[in-house]
Amino acid sequence: MSSDINTPQNGMVKDVELKSSMRKVAITALAGTSIEWYDFFLYATAAALVFPSVFFPEFSPTTGLILSFLTFAAGFIARPVGGVLFGHFGDRIGRKRTLVIALMVMGVASTMIGLLPTYATIGVAAPIILTLLRFTQGLAIGGQWGGAMLLVTESAPADQRGWYGAYAQAGAPVGVILANLAFIIISRSVSDEFFMAWGWRIPFLASVALIGISMYVQLNLEDTKAFKELEAQREKRQFDATDTHQPVKRSPVLEAIRKYPKRIALAAGAFLSVQVSFYILIAFIISYGIDPDGANVSRNTMLAALLIASALQIPAQFWASGYSDRHGRRGIFMLGAILTGVWAFALFPLVATGNFLLIVLGICGGLVFLGFMYGPQAAFFTELFSTEVRYSGASLGYQLGAILGGAFAPTIAVYLWREYAIVWVSVYIAVASALALLSVLMLTETYKTSLSATE
Repeated sequence: MSSDINTPQNGMVKDVELKSSMRKVAITALAGTSIEWYDFFLYATAAALVFPSVFFPEFSPTTGLILSFLTFAAGFIARPVGGVLFGHFGDRIGRKRTLVIALMVMGVASTMIGLLPTYATIGVAAPIILTLLRFTQGLAIGGQWGGAMLLVTESAPADQRGWYGAYAQAGAPVGVILANLAFIIISRSVSDEFFMAWGWRIPFLASVALIGISMYVQLNLEDTKAFKELEAQREKRQFDATDTHQPVKRSPVLEAIRKYPKRIALAAGAFLSVQVSFYILIAFIISYGIDPDGANVSRNTMLAALLIASALQIPAQFWASGYSDRHGRRGIFMLGAILTGVWAFALFPLVATGNFLLIVLGICGGLVFLGFMYGPQAAFFTELFSTEVRYSGASLGYQLGAILGGAFAPTIAVYLWREYAIVWVSVYIAVASALALLSVLMLTETYKTSLSATE
């Protein structure tokens, strides 16, 4: 007698297996993206605190800080290049293998920054090599986001894509927490002299852990159902004797640009507010906080405030992502853009008080409201593109928004503050938020979209 494969018990077993599999995928994506972003944000903290004196000692403090933030920008210039490069292979050979390569590239580049000689040792070659390594970090982060995001969202149940996508997105605030914890622990464990000479290198050298995570992903995770279905369709077309005149499709990146130019541009616009606000809140705000013309507080005070605020950003992102599964992506995204733009005018007055709790409140408000956009973004961008160009299209929108919004945000903020007044940095954030709001208004709702579509 044949077994009944459709019994309720078997259905429950399948549900349990699916949830267990999704948890493994989600936790792995969170671990990988957290350390990947840790490496990327570690550079932001070092660019504000260490690199001006270590790699640009010949310049004034302000000029050294601007030059340091310009090397920081090199990572953003590389991100669209990484998005194009990894997007091509992600749509061709799979999400998993491409993610593994991106994780390994980041691990190697960050470890090499920790080993890099200073300006005092090798002169002008030091900042040049630093910039090249930062560019390599940007290539890796440009590829990592698309791979991790699609590995989760394409595997998730249709009504939980936002929630599970938030695991990949949570890697950003977790990365900030890890980066700042690393600097707090090291700076409190050694003297200022040792920290500036050697101590700052230790967090970068810890990046070697990414290589281990990349091997785990390679050995223990499968590619997504959507990509497997796409592969099956490609094989069927290839071996179908009645389909001998199928045209050879161009690069997935070119195909994405041909099919979805408006969506890519609007996705980039939607990301502007997140990028401008985020990098002001995690990089520029530290320089402003420790400066006598700003809050004039200690380095560890600013790092601790940022750590607390980043921790609160995580539940905000998950809440917003779960909300987007039930009510749609656009509404919560637009609310986040509005609140981020308004809060920008409260941020710097709160930080300038020098009161620790008010500094935490100021940064926390910015990161929480930003999280209303960043949390649902993985599912939102996934749903904008069809399977065969999804990695390329989503990565292009994300990384173009990153370079336009985040690349020069700390540098522009320093310039506006020094040349005009700190309120103009708030105006800068508000304008970026308005552009993001308009971009989302021009996009359609996506949360009920099928991810099986390939045309």
